[in-house]
Amino acid sequence: MAGLLEGAGYFPDEGVATATFLALALPRPLFLEGEAGVGKTSLATALARVVGAPLIRLQCYEGIDASQALYDWDFPRQLLHLRAAESARSATGPQDVERLESEVYSRRFLLARPLLAALETSPAVLLVDEVDRADDEFEAFLLEVLSDYTVTVPELGTVRAEVPPVVVVTSNRTREVHDALKRRCLYHWVEHPDFDREVAIVRQRVPQASQALAAQVAQAVAVLRSQDLQKPPGVAETIDWAQALVALGAQRLDAGAATATLGAVLKYREDQLHASRRDVQQLITAAVLGG
Repeated sequence: MAGLLEGAGYFPDEGVATATFLALALPRPLFLEGEAGVGKTSLATALARVVGAPLIRLQCYEGIDASQALYDWDFPRQLLHLRAAESARSATGPQDVERLESEVYSRRFLLARPLLAALETSPAVLLVDEVDRADDEFEAFLLEVLSDYTVTVPELGTVRAEVPPVVVVTSNRTREVHDALKRRCLYHWVEHPDFDREVAIVRQRVPQASQALAAQVAQAVAVLRSQDLQKPPGVAETIDWAQALVALGAQRLDAGAATATLGAVLKYREDQLHASRRDVQQLITAAVLGG
């Protein structure tokens, strides 16, 4: 599995590769938890490439409800259909009301949101991203859908997945997700990558960066993660930093280049001030020179 994921552009550690393999083999939804930017969403993208299926993403947010995740009716098109039917009735005589109603509430007017789209697409990879941002009621609804991969549309009947989608659920742990949902899934905590994997990721995502520059950026990010920051940089910020340095034509990471591009890796003013302290600068310099 590790080789397949690497071929899809994702560099997993042994734990991630094993959890992904088991999620496919059992099969069970895969619940990934970890700090923002460690590569949870990227794993779902790579997994879709591995299994050769489309990635369908449900982005969770505060206040999301079942209709926004499952389906909705295309009211403007339904209204146009009714007006067209009204015009036809005036020209040809009375129409069957039941037939008209069945036409209005047919599949052609149904807007499939991510959950329904994942059930109707076979096969598919369903990414439920940042489920910790949704509320308890939505968690309960999601658990019900994932239990049997079936939903009921009152006007149309039951929709059941011919082949259950591969499901990846992610959480940044801004709040605790209920045990009921976790029990339904295989759980894995995603760590920041080790030095060698992070260098490989930077080299893969920023091929213009030299091996030396990628290593220096990874060393500097490791130092920043060891500091007491509001938002320690994730892999995404490491990539952004390398891209910013390459865009400026920097051949290596030095104090001047680091200061000029600090906004690519640290997104809070307080963190930038902390990183500018002399002792932190000395740690970064020592790490870069040592790398």
